[in-house]
Amino acid sequence: MNGGMYKADHTPQGLYIENKKTETPVDTTSGNGNFYLKPNGIFYITAVNTAVICSTADFYDNGAIKYATQSGPMLVNNNQIHPAFQKGSTNLNIRNGVGILPGGKVVFVMSESLINFYDFANYFKTLGCRNALYLDGLVSRTYLPAQHWIQTDGDFGVMIGITENL
Repeated sequence: MNGGMYKADHTPQGLYIENKKTETPVDTTSGNGNFYLKPNGIFYITAVNTAVICSTADFYDNGAIKYATQSGPMLVNNNQIHPAFQKGSTNLNIRNGVGILPGGKVVFVMSESLINFYDFANYFKTLGCRNALYLDGLVSRTYLPAQHWIQTDGDFGVMIGITENL
């Protein structure tokens, strides 16, 4: 699935680390759009394969981060739904995001139908995620043949994939 927001030239919007190399620095500026709805956040995998989601303000690169993507807004931050989200909002869109389940497993969620931010965030909270990050919206696509979910159209920047060694 797409793994964060990107600029018109397809470069990542905000922090992007791949194989311990920072390709794009953290973006702490202000602006318009979902990316800048504070708190926004960062999803990263450490060198010892621990998954972490934190707000951009709480992020610290200790040099042991293998992969990272910055996006926004935080859906759930320290077990609280983002304060800007409203129950019953008519701001409906396809959405995808990432959360950390109790026990440290990562869950990626892609809506099959239009959903507002509050309900999307609440879904992560009901799963037990103390932190969850919005990755993208309207352009979100997922390729998961085992679940008969094959979306190969789209125009992407950052992608998240899970592979297996055979």
